[in-house]
Amino acid sequence: MRTLLFFVMVVGAGAQEPKHLRNIQQLTKGGQNAEAYWSPDGKKLVFQSTREKLECDQIFTMNADGSDQKMVSTGKGRTTCAYFLKDNKHLVYGSTHEAGPGCPPPPDRSKGYLWGVFPGYELFVADLDGKIVKKLTNMPGYDAEATVNYKTNRLIYTSMESGDLDLWSMKPDGSNKKQLTKTRGYDGGAVFSRDGKKIVWRANHPTTPEGMARYDALLKENLTAPMKMELWVSDADGRNARQITKNNCANFAPTFTPDGKKIVFSSNQHKCDGRDFELYMVNLDGTGQEQITNFGGFSSFPEFSPDGKRLVFSSSWKTTSRFEFNIFVGEWVP
Repeated sequence: MRTLLFFVMVVGAGAQEPKHLRNIQQLTKGGQNAEAYWSPDGKKLVFQSTREKLECDQIFTMNADGSDQKMVSTGKGRTTCAYFLKDNKHLVYGSTHEAGPGCPPPPDRSKGYLWGVFPGYELFVADLDGKIVKKLTNMPGYDAEATVNYKTNRLIYTSMESGDLDLWSMKPDGSNKKQLTKTRGYDGGAVFSRDGKKIVWRANHPTTPEGMARYDALLKENLTAPMKMELWVSDADGRNARQITKNNCANFAPTFTPDGKKIVFSSNQHKCDGRDFELYMVNLDGTGQEQITNFGGFSSFPEFSPDGKRLVFSSSWKTTSRFEFNIFVGEWVP
């Protein structure tokens, strides 16, 4: 999940009409707005935003037409990856506010583009007024990137509980925790298929001694490098895992199409190692890939509405400032 602020370097311009999308509407304007996900009834979206006086991301909700935007996190620490629970009345999100009221310092960019996997992140459940009603994790190390399957009513998230960045699942009350991945390396940004039978996620599994040494060294500093991420699919329990992209670029933010037969995701494969990201779609076996958007700049974090008729995503398309990106929704054309 995680907002890729430093990828957003180019103001989107001269974009071509995207495949499979029409009647696109812009829901936010100004700041860095990303990771918008639907409520179960399709009437609201929850997203993270750095805007106005905020120094780092906080969690907001809005109506599906972009109206009634309001902050629902504490306003302290840094937050990431909010998602509605099945009851339509609560949210789960990652936050560092218990570790301190300020924003954790960003990674040292002299080491390259890195993500901070801050150990202060824990998962919390809050109501739609922002009141925290439960803390779901309480282990040393990173716990974040949670999403929910409404049919099985299970959460999937990334945790350092095993000593590595692995995928875990649990019930919405924090019970019945299960480790799903065990391969050394980063596993994160996972989502379920709608029937709850499969999961898709992004991964960086170093295959050389040098790559593993760098991964381990960065992890000791609570960092990870995201520029070489591939997509993986498995059964919901982590079995039968298989890699579906093999372009050695940055592939992330995958989501299943409503019928569960394809994956829509974001990638820089057209300019590998660059900061331009577009939306793509691919079959579960890695075949039949097609590019959906051609906006230029940064486009990511797609998710289908509960009725399958709309796609929400974040993009630097139509922006007027260097680090701005906004949330858009369009009608999906299969």
